[in-house]
Amino acid sequence: MKYNRFEELPVWQDAIELAVRVFAFTAKPVFKQYPGIRDQIERAALSVSNNIAEGFERGTTNELLHFLYISRGSCGETRSVLCVCELLPSFGSFRSEILDLKTRAESISRQLRAWCDSLQNSDIRGPRYLTEKTRRQSKEAKERDEFLKELEQMRIRK
Repeated sequence: MKYNRFEELPVWQDAIELAVRVFAFTAKPVFKQYPGIRDQIERAALSVSNNIAEGFERGTTNELLHFLYISRGSCGETRSVLCVCELLPSFGSFRSEILDLKTRAESISRQLRAWCDSLQNSDIRGPRYLTEKTRRQSKEAKERDEFLKELEQMRIRK
């Protein structure tokens, strides 16, 4: 499936959900004792979706990959701060919420890794490099492949 806007990306939607849940978590009174932790986790969680969006809008596969890896790093940073929270006695009653947030961050990281893997194995350089000639060539190649597939199916049916 081709996405035209980053808002359509399931991984971006998941990252937004993570950020919203992190902000709900950091709104708890316990974070008044830990303003540095609050700031760090909010910034890390917000960075996940922002870097997906920025990479998507850049227009080249290499830049997209760069920002997806930054986004993965922010997932790791979010999980790391949550691990610290797990170890602080003040957060003892929030274990299930912390686990849920860590699980969400891990899922996003896996999605980003899979996307990165597919991009690294792609010949597509990105929309910034598309010209009328490359668009035409791509369309012709797709039509050729579809035609060859039809021929193969006809051969198999005989």
